Amino acid sequence: QLQLVESGGGLVQPGGSLRLSCVASGFTVDYYAIGWFRQAPGEEREGVLCISRRGGNTDYADSVKGRFTVSRDNAENTVYLQMHSLKPEDTGVYYCARPKSMLTGCSRRVYEYDYWGQGTQVTVSS
Repeated sequence: QLQLVESGGGLVQPGGSLRLSCVASGFTVDYYAIGWFRQAPGEEREGVLCISRRGGNTDYADSVKGRFTVSRDNAENTVYLQMHSLKPEDTGVYYCARPKSMLTGCSRRVYEYDYWGQGTQVTVSS
């Protein structure tokens, strides 16, 4: 059964760090692009970053460039989102997602993705 499970969220002070995990089951994560998205209360879901299949390409939203990094651990079938220098505006529910097709490249567009995890809450506040 295809499943994506996020974890690692929590409450962190501004300037702090968190590492989110997206554990995949039912498919091999290296064969698909994976996107990370977030949704703040009252806001639309937005694409934070993505990593292509085989990890050849990545794309980051301008708001997170230089602070967030995506990586993939094929042995663990997991994609990680490392977040540094967190800001209050990074607060939201973070989701990982997978497109239906292996042919879909790295994209931060919500409509490109068909399978979603349940999300993990990140709150940046003093």
